[in-house]
Amino acid sequence: MARDIKRVVLAYSGGLDTSVILRWIKEEYGAEVIAYTADVGQGEEVAEAVEKALATGATEALAENLQDEFVADFVFPA
Repeated sequence: MARDIKRVVLAYSGGLDTSVILRWIKEEYGAEVIAYTADVGQGEEVAEAVEKALATGATEALAENLQDEFVADFVFPA
């Protein structure tokens, strides 16, 4: 894999696996890591994931409310 990676967007859940890979990407590639969390109704876990991503070393942590899309597309598809 190319070593000139500067920035990575990581789908981040806040769990052990994504926390470990976030740190590994920073150390292995020296890349900025932007953590992205999709809010599909997890409640307080979303804010905790954002905080954890930043504490783990993410340059930026984003959460997007996708609850309406999730319900429309996956829970009650037409």
